[in-house]
Amino acid sequence: MENQASNEGSLYQKRIPIYPRSVKGKFRNFKWAILAVAYLVYFGLPWLPWERPDAPDQAVLFDLVGRRFFIFDMALYPQDIIALSMALFIAAVTLFFVTTLVGRAFCGYFCFQTIWTDFYIWIEHLVQGERPARIRLHKQPWNFEKIRKYGLTHALWLLASFWTALTFVLYYGYAPELLHKFFTGEMVNAGYITVIALTISTYLAAALLREQVCIYMCPYARFQGVMYEPETLVVTYETKRGEGTKGRHPAVQGARTREERQAQGYGDCIDCEMCVQVCPEGIDIRDGLQYKCISCGLCIDACNTIMDSMGYPRGLVRYDSETNAKSDNPVQPKLDLLRIRTIGYGIFILIMTGILVYNLATRTSFEESVQQVRQPLFVVLTDGEIRNRYQVRITNKTDHEETYVITTKGIPDGALDFGGLTNEVKVRAGKSLMVQVNVKLTPEEAAKTDTFEFIITPKDKPEEAGIRKVRFSSKHEG
Repeated sequence: MENQASNEGSLYQKRIPIYPRSVKGKFRNFKWAILAVAYLVYFGLPWLPWERPDAPDQAVLFDLVGRRFFIFDMALYPQDIIALSMALFIAAVTLFFVTTLVGRAFCGYFCFQTIWTDFYIWIEHLVQGERPARIRLHKQPWNFEKIRKYGLTHALWLLASFWTALTFVLYYGYAPELLHKFFTGEMVNAGYITVIALTISTYLAAALLREQVCIYMCPYARFQGVMYEPETLVVTYETKRGEGTKGRHPAVQGARTREERQAQGYGDCIDCEMCVQVCPEGIDIRDGLQYKCISCGLCIDACNTIMDSMGYPRGLVRYDSETNAKSDNPVQPKLDLLRIRTIGYGIFILIMTGILVYNLATRTSFEESVQQVRQPLFVVLTDGEIRNRYQVRITNKTDHEETYVITTKGIPDGALDFGGLTNEVKVRAGKSLMVQVNVKLTPEEAAKTDTFEFIITPKDKPEEAGIRKVRFSSKHEG
């Protein structure tokens, strides 16, 4: 009684180990396919060559020193923060849209935590065997077999965590060079610290914590329920069919065929608990919708396998909406797109995606700005001419050095003074350059010049010339 009272007053629940059973079916196959594609992309992109004139030949490269991100033929700079923010916002709204349609399907198939945990469970199964063997190994006293299998399992987990962490670092430089520096001790300290931190966190999340990350740490598990609607497709147990009038019952002699069970008032659920044994979250879907469920569909595969073996119709556990599952005559489940919330999300996603695509499609290869030096606004020279000073800033957003020609429109030729330099400036890839320019006008010209234009033209792309209108200040104003 004392221990029981202590447990009831505890703020922490002791973790019950979960040993998911392997299962076959279309949802399990889909999860394996997603895992294969995700790993191929994540581990392969740093090694995919991509020719660049002024950067390492790597398809995806995050150059923190040069403050530029390369994604295939696209080079992104801090100035593109609006496009990046818009992309992240679209991703968030898309997640809400998908949740409204199919619940936590993102968690069940595409979340990094799910993908890595799936792989780590596969390693555990490979070394320790199927679920009964893993349970037996956990319960048996420490001996050579347990030390060997546990040691090998954790060694492979740590190796997978290490390679995951190292691959992450390889995105931030030329992968072959960084890999060589890492193993020869030449990498900067930040690189080693990052690899160690990510190795530990990946090992903890995917190998040890697993479902606890989804249940206790992920905020999405807590607020996704408010996005559910009665029409949302979620993993559902058809209680009426499974329980009948007398509840679940094992498939024993006299209650094996469906006709025998229905005559006795039993439902189609034979209480085999396969749906519980395959669940990576350790829940019983027959207890109804739970926030712990990540909608991975493995319980559907397990139940369908049992239904096939018993000769019963499939779909006792299935993706279905609350509205359809509780109706007297359930129909084939389907996505209900024509709802106010889903239509709103869809329209918003389309509009924002269109804006993002337009933003990227019309993105120029450089940025320019012209600012008038205001202290002083103008200077009257000894010969009577009036001088204004301007700062021309050019940012080269390409991956190669570019030459820019600075000209003007609206003032006489020769009014520009570059201090003995030419009107052509070279800017390195991903860099910015500030040019000081003087404009000198006679009193007569200044009197009739309120504004004029600076024209900055890249030699390689003259069609992208940038035009900036500026003001000319003189003593004749006002």
